[in-house]
Amino acid sequence: MKHPTQRTPTLSQLRAFTAVAEHLHFREAAAAIGTSQPALSGAIAALEETLDAQLVERTTRRVMITPLGERVAEHARRVLAELHALTEEVEAARRPFTGPLHLGVIPTVAPYLLPTVLRLVRDSYPELELHVHEERTPSLLEGLAAGRLDLLLLALPAGGSTPVAEIPLFDEDFVLIVQPEHELAGRRDVPRDVLLDLDVLLLEEGHCLRDQAIDICREVGADASGGSTRAAGLSTLVQLVAGGLGVTLLPATALDVEAGRTDRLAAVRFAAPTPGRRIGLAHRPGSGRTPEYERFAAALRDALRGLPVRITPPAHPPATPPQT
Repeated sequence: MKHPTQRTPTLSQLRAFTAVAEHLHFREAAAAIGTSQPALSGAIAALEETLDAQLVERTTRRVMITPLGERVAEHARRVLAELHALTEEVEAARRPFTGPLHLGVIPTVAPYLLPTVLRLVRDSYPELELHVHEERTPSLLEGLAAGRLDLLLLALPAGGSTPVAEIPLFDEDFVLIVQPEHELAGRRDVPRDVLLDLDVLLLEEGHCLRDQAIDICREVGADASGGSTRAAGLSTLVQLVAGGLGVTLLPATALDVEAGRTDRLAAVRFAAPTPGRRIGLAHRPGSGRTPEYERFAAALRDALRGLPVRITPPAHPPATPPQT
């Protein structure tokens, strides 16, 4: 019995479909992968013809992915991620610290550490083509799993459902930010339970720093709701404090930048054990660039020693590059 020839989707079709599944908008998906909307639509139609299945429902107002399309999108992401891993392993073995590196950074780290990161790359890795993506943790983890991002700079543990390999860099304390006339202003030995009597302002949902602040409040039984006031970023958050709407928790690396914007803020230091967070790098487990990332982490630890942080020693020494 003769079986019909089974056709295989192309990589361009898979890239187009995963972009549509992510953005649920043809124009935005086309822009994300650098193609035209007609070309994207053609790739989706060709993929559906190849698979003999409807993957996308199109209406005049929205794009929806069919249940089968959702499963196909998961397979497509894995295929593209594996292809990306293959090419990066070959490139890393051939010439480390060269070519493109897509670095994802959370918003509560980017403004305060990026100057050091960019200076390190410029001075030590001039052939590295660095691309920076500032996104919240869930989006960064999705981008890493899909192969859109190579390396993340974020709070650890990263969480999420996708396994990642983590490289700790440093620990930093949280500082309580109040108005200058507040009774706690300038103190350096304040216990955490003072939070019981304070209105702690929070970032909006999606920020890992919001979750960390809520955990600190809950540990002492304080109200972790943050009230009805929310801020999209730390700069807005400290301005709300300066305006008298409450107090907030700020990472030590952000203190000089954010508190320096106004004279209406004062820092309060907690007594030991001080609440804080750990910052580090994350990448895909088994990546061919793992030795490169470990060497980069070692160089970054040295570059960060001037900041108000406690450097975390590496779990094991970075691999020594082969002699040529």
